[in-house]
Amino acid sequence: MNIPRIIIAGTHSGCGKTTIADGIMASLMARHLKIQPFKVGPDFIDPSHHTRICGRFSRNLDPFMMHDQGCVDTFLHSSEGADIAVIEGVMGLFDGVDGSDISSTAHVARILRAPIILIVDAKGMSRSVHALIKGYREYDPTITISGIIFNQIGSKHHRQMIESSLQVPEFGWIPRKKDLAIKSRHLGLHMAHETEPTLDLGSFIEEHCNISKILDVARQALPLDKKPQKIIKQESTTRIGIAWDKAFCFYYQDNLDRFRSAGAELVFFSPLSDKLPDVNGVYLGGGYPELYLKELEISRFRSDFSKSVNSGMPVYAECGGLIYLTEGITTDRFYKLCGILPATTEMSDRVQALGYVNGESMDGSSVLPSGLSIRGHEFHYSKLIPDSDARYTFRLSRGKGIENGKDGLTVHNVIGTYTHAYFSDNFVNEFIRLLEKTKTA
Repeated sequence: MNIPRIIIAGTHSGCGKTTIADGIMASLMARHLKIQPFKVGPDFIDPSHHTRICGRFSRNLDPFMMHDQGCVDTFLHSSEGADIAVIEGVMGLFDGVDGSDISSTAHVARILRAPIILIVDAKGMSRSVHALIKGYREYDPTITISGIIFNQIGSKHHRQMIESSLQVPEFGWIPRKKDLAIKSRHLGLHMAHETEPTLDLGSFIEEHCNISKILDVARQALPLDKKPQKIIKQESTTRIGIAWDKAFCFYYQDNLDRFRSAGAELVFFSPLSDKLPDVNGVYLGGGYPELYLKELEISRFRSDFSKSVNSGMPVYAECGGLIYLTEGITTDRFYKLCGILPATTEMSDRVQALGYVNGESMDGSSVLPSGLSIRGHEFHYSKLIPDSDARYTFRLSRGKGIENGKDGLTVHNVIGTYTHAYFSDNFVNEFIRLLEKTKTA
C-alpha cells in the first residue's frame, strides 16, 4: 500500500505541466524504472502520451466518475509491479466541478495521500511569484505541496531574481523552449500516434530538474489507509469488437478491463481498413472521425457493419462513434456514413457541449433496463439533428447530451451517445447479458 507516487500539478491550464510530466516520466524511464502513469480527470489525449513514454497504459483518476474508492482501486490494481506512479494533474490544482473541489487535482491528492510538485509559469514575474506560491501552499492544509518547478525561465538573471527570495524547496528551472510544446486543435493536444516522439525531452528535463529529489519525495508518500476492492472475474464466451485506429481512439482503459473481467474477449479492429471481425457486438469509442471522412465513406467495413446491425448485433457507440452511426456529416461537403441511427451531423467551429454528465436509462426506451445509471463526460464540436421520431436512451440530470438533456439514440440493439461514460459493473453486466441473449437468439 506504500507505492512511491508523485503528482505533477499546475497553477493553471497551460502552465506546462503536461510537457514537464512527460519529461519526468521519460527521465525516470531512462533510469530503468517501471513507471505507472495516471491522469486526473476525463482526458483521453494526455494518457496516450504517457502510455507511449512508459510502456504501460495510463489510467484516469476522476472522483466524479469513479468515486473515491474507484480511484483507489484503479491506482492500486494498475500500480502493481511499478517502481513509481506519476500522476499528471488537471487544470489548476484546486479547479474542480462547478468551481468546487470535486475531481480537482487536490481532491485526488487527498484520496491517494500523494505529495505534489507544483508547476509555476514564471514568465513575466520575479519576486511576485513567491506570493503566488504562498497562496497555493496555504490555501488547503490537507494536501502537501512538496516543492516547485519553475517554468518559462527567461535567463540566468531571471532565475537569480526569483531564487534570491526563495522560501520553498525547488525541483527545477525550465528555460523557455518553444519546440517542446505539443501541437493542439479543437479537442486538445494531438494524440501520441500523431506526433513524433520528443527524444530529447527526458534528457532536457533531467538537465533542468533534480530528478533524484523528485524520487525521494515520491518515496516519502504516506501509506494508503484504504484497500482495493477485489476484482471478481466472471465467465463468458462473448467477443466484443473494439474500434481502434486513428479515427476511433478515445477509451478509458478501465472500461476495457471491466469487459475482460466480465469474461469478454476483446477483438481490436480498424473501421478505416478492416472488415468486421467475428464478434458478438461492437464498442465504438470516440476520437476524430471528422478528420478521416473520405476514408470512412469508402471503407469496406461500413456495409458489412450495417448488415450485422440490422440483423440484431448490439453496438454501443460514444461521441465520434455516435457520429459514425448517423446518416452522414456535413463539413466541407456531406459525407455518407453508416446510416444506422436516424440523424445527421453537422460540425461547428464552437464547442457544443463540455462538462460532466450524470443520468439514467429511460423506461422502455432501449435494450437497457430502466434506471441504469451512467456517469461520464461530454466534449464535442459537432451537433446532431435527429429525426422527429428518434428514440432516446438516457435522461440526464446533468449535461446536454444530444438535445435538451436527452442522450443515446437507439435503434434495434444499438445505442449511440455523446457521453463518454465511465462504465459501472452494472452497465458492463447488462451489455454482456445483451450479447449473450442476441448470440443465442
